[in-house]
Amino acid sequence: MSKLTVTAKGQVTFRKDLLQHLGVGPGEKLEVHKLPDGRLEVQAARPTGDISEVFGMLKSKTSVALSIEEINEVAAQGWAGKR
Repeated sequence: MSKLTVTAKGQVTFRKDLLQHLGVGPGEKLEVHKLPDGRLEVQAARPTGDISEVFGMLKSKTSVALSIEEINEVAAQGWAGKR
């Protein structure tokens, strides 16, 4: 069992081993459920979105069509360490 300390601001910090046990990292969210008798249940919040939402991230509003020659030129410059 682990003991956590509540700060003056009412915040609690979970130790790294507890976060690893939950499978969460920096920036991820936790779900907390209130149970009877003053108990809490904590679990990793899982994404609830649909897979189709990912495809919207792939769209570029400023996409530019390049010819195969232009693609080869850009690739050659990148390979040569020029940017």
